[in-house]
Amino acid sequence: MEDVKISEGDKEPVPLEPTNSRKGLGFKGVIAVIILSLIFGVIGGGGGVYLLLSRGGNLLKPFLKDQAGSIPTTVTEKLTLEESSKVIDAVEKVNPSVVSIIATAEVPGFFNTTTTERSAGTGFIITSDGLIMTNKHVVSNASAKYVVYLNSGKSYSATIQSTDPFNDLAVIKIDAKDLPVVSFGDPEDMKIGQTVIAIGNALGEFQNTVTTGVLSAKERSITASDTTGASQETLDGLLQTDAAINSGNSGGPLLNLEGQVVGVNVAVAQQAQNIGFAIPSTIAQSAMESIKRTGKIVRPYLGVRYVSLNPDISKSNNISVDYGAYVYSNSLGQPAVVAGGPADQAGIKQGDIIIAVNGEKIDSTHSLTRLLQKYQPNDEIELTYQRNGQENKTKVKLSSTDKANI
Repeated sequence: MEDVKISEGDKEPVPLEPTNSRKGLGFKGVIAVIILSLIFGVIGGGGGVYLLLSRGGNLLKPFLKDQAGSIPTTVTEKLTLEESSKVIDAVEKVNPSVVSIIATAEVPGFFNTTTTERSAGTGFIITSDGLIMTNKHVVSNASAKYVVYLNSGKSYSATIQSTDPFNDLAVIKIDAKDLPVVSFGDPEDMKIGQTVIAIGNALGEFQNTVTTGVLSAKERSITASDTTGASQETLDGLLQTDAAINSGNSGGPLLNLEGQVVGVNVAVAQQAQNIGFAIPSTIAQSAMESIKRTGKIVRPYLGVRYVSLNPDISKSNNISVDYGAYVYSNSLGQPAVVAGGPADQAGIKQGDIIIAVNGEKIDSTHSLTRLLQKYQPNDEIELTYQRNGQENKTKVKLSSTDKANI
């Protein structure tokens, strides 16, 4: 297991397995520490296209003979058609939609004094009237003041519109019109090894910094916690890239060569070279559609807190299965099963192990939270769970996060 860091800000607690501590770039100096829960895959590479040209610049014409009747000696050159022009086009297309986010907050000091602390992140414009997507940990301080800087140099005060309860995503709002917006691509259409581009406010100082790399892997899972270990969050199904992602890049776009957003940059490995992670654009798009429809990011709600099981956790706790969601809470005042919630009404109890949702197995790459996000509030699903070694099934009608106390 390796420690990794998330760019800035503190995370909100989620009922997931304990892990190592992390810091935020935000008001405590940046970057959250995360633990890789999967083994890294092999990082692929890209290549160029080659054209053969004659010395004179014409296409080769084999079998033509010179005046002496012999085949002429032709010196050919390899012309590498690089992807740099596509990178340039993609950056020029998206750069106007990428913004820098600066947060300031008054922090109590000694002898009744206060100090001003500053944090930085990145975002990108999703509607022409000023909705901007970023990471939740970039705007985690509700008492901070947020200012958005466009690539043109203009600045606007920003307010937090909504945060995603289960993903490290947030939407903020500025009072502006006719803004350039990004377009989204589907990461499922991308192959490992394809070129990707990251844009962000690197180190909180270098606005709209561009880095390139490849899509190294898909379906990565990471777990993050703050320095105390009390606040922790697991993110599933992430894209892995070797494009350089630094503190301040959090919330910025990861692009394909068409200039489409395929991910939202969220994390970087602390003790590694160029191992970064992005939330797939499909999750970001569902959040965007939700906020357009309801004014906030709404997710389906089950009403349980749990620990994601793996062989190590199961062995050390004498649990019979090494996959699934172990319904459990170690936080005072936060029950494993929320009273009156959908799971409670369906008979789920603390200590149960939920192993499937509508027949889909819960494992290291498909957490309970991620599987639930395939559904909408008010959908009825079937949970398969184990209790005292016995397998059971129950029907659950999902609620919505805006009606839940989470």
